[in-house]
Amino acid sequence: MPAVEPFWWIVVSGLAMSAIALIGSLALLLSASGMRRVVTPLVALAAGSLLGGAFFHMLPAATRTMPDLGSVFGWSMVGFAVFLALEQFLHWHHCHRAEADCRQPIGYLILAGDGLHNFLGGIGVAGVFLVDIRLGITAWIAAAAHEVPQELGDFGVLVHSGWSRGRALLFNFLSGLTFLAGGLVAYAAAGHGQLPFLVPFAAGSFLYIGASDLIPQVNRHDSVRGNAVHFLAFAAGLILLWLLRGVAHGDHPW
Repeated sequence: MPAVEPFWWIVVSGLAMSAIALIGSLALLLSASGMRRVVTPLVALAAGSLLGGAFFHMLPAATRTMPDLGSVFGWSMVGFAVFLALEQFLHWHHCHRAEADCRQPIGYLILAGDGLHNFLGGIGVAGVFLVDIRLGITAWIAAAAHEVPQELGDFGVLVHSGWSRGRALLFNFLSGLTFLAGGLVAYAAAGHGQLPFLVPFAAGSFLYIGASDLIPQVNRHDSVRGNAVHFLAFAAGLILLWLLRGVAHGDHPW
């Protein structure tokens, strides 16, 4: 493939990820109970997509480009640890789980955390694009599945903390542009070569977000029906990414 092609994939995917921030406006059409009914299954779907992307696509690809398995799993743990440190530093769980305590400063904290999170995500996904375009598309799909429920939640918290709807949408969009910025940094750092360690790094970040951040939000519902719905949504995310192996790599998962 021409050397310039990954650059345009990185740019288009970065702009598309930023546009996902505008989906937060859908929160205006839903009641609080409606938001809970919609967002939690989407969170479960995102968790399955992120774990499926890591296990079915990125880690197998990393073992092909980095024969040393110790390096593959080492870089995966670096990605895991970086996102753990990011969440600890910015109190991400507090902002999403204690909305009653969130006021204007918390709105800025959410945007700062989202921006840094997107920047690191952009570096990881761009690194995957630099190794394999098809694998990069898969990584972007898994990351986008996570962004939809997150942006809905972020928009709701910003409005609750006193931001106008237009301002909340604008700043959410600007925060999303850091995904593109991270992608461009990865591309500039790689030059015309590749950064294969970013594939397991991205896998580790996906594993952290899916298993540590998202699953705890959906695995303790107060009804059997709710738990069943969330498990099916999680399984759907896994199955979707499993089936995408045939599209992304030209083989069949069955």
